[in-house]
Order: sequence, then structure tokens, then C-alpha cells
Amino acid sequence: MLLVVLVTFVDLFVPLFSLLLLVRVVMSYVASPHNRFFVGMVNLTEPLLAPVRRVLPSSPGLDFSPLVVLLLLQLLQSFVDGLVHTPGL
Repeated sequence: MLLVVLVTFVDLFVPLFSLLLLVRVVMSYVASPHNRFFVGMVNLTEPLLAPVRRVLPSSPGLDFSPLVVLLLLQLLQSFVDGLVHTPGL
């Protein structure tokens, strides 16, 4: 039962958060930093981006944290899907 809840949550969260992250990245190039929708995207995505940003080495003008978070989310989804499709579970 708990595994089903975990898989369902990850299957819903990963694509949704990935979309939010993509919207934030695109908006960072075209939207005003004071745009309410953009501020909302920042507020929703920053809790996962900030810890990754603290670990990554800084590179002037480039932020690789969205890419790293997307990769980590894909790894999480692959891991959880592997748990479900593992024979004997």
C-alpha cells in the first residue's frame, strides 16, 4: 500500500515539477523579475533548486541547478519504477 502511494506521488510530482521548472527557466529569459506569475514559479521551484545550487560550483552567468534537478528527478522516477517492476515485490 505504501509503495503504491509512493509510486503514484512520484509519477504525478516528477512531470508536474519538471514542467514548472521548464516554465521558470524560459520565463527567466523573457519575463520581468517582478511578474507575479514568474515570482510564483520561483516560489514553487526554489525549494528544490536552492540546495542543489549550494552544492554546485558557481559559474558566472550560468545556473546548472535546473538541469541537475531534472536529472535527479528522472533518476528518482526510474528508481521508483524499478521498485514496482522488480520481480518478487
